[in-house]
Amino acid sequence: MLHTIPFSIFLEIRASLCVLSGLLPVLIVSIFSFLAYNNVQRIVRRKLDQQLTAMILIRIILVILLTVPYDIQRMNTYIAKVNRSNELYYAFSTLIGSILVTLFNVSFYIFLIISVRFRRQVRHVLVKKCWGRCKRWFLYGRNQVNPNGNERPPDFSVVLD
Repeated sequence: MLHTIPFSIFLEIRASLCVLSGLLPVLIVSIFSFLAYNNVQRIVRRKLDQQLTAMILIRIILVILLTVPYDIQRMNTYIAKVNRSNELYYAFSTLIGSILVTLFNVSFYIFLIISVRFRRQVRHVLVKKCWGRCKRWFLYGRNQVNPNGNERPPDFSVVLD
């Protein structure tokens, strides 16, 4: 029990979850991607616009190809009421779910491969911002002043008149 809420509630997959985190994002991303693509087609063609158009088209295809299988697997889990009594089916369902979850990150790598501007921006963020912070964090304690042990202590035996 977690704060008087049974743990089994957290493991329950509801039908609204499949719609809210599965089909609805695919629909919204597809609609706005098509609108952005149509808007870019009307703008005067430049190199940046061509890269943006390619990224939008690839994004549409990736969202549909990589999100829909995960949604289908989640709906199958909900409909089939997968439980741990059938260990082989449960293990297979968990494996497929894990593989399909990792596919959400593929669009980042595709953009990194395709777009020169995106690579430049990622490099800028990683090198200028992240590396600078890490460097400052690791070198923060090294800039300290320590007393030098080679000096003689002052002579207090001299009496001033």
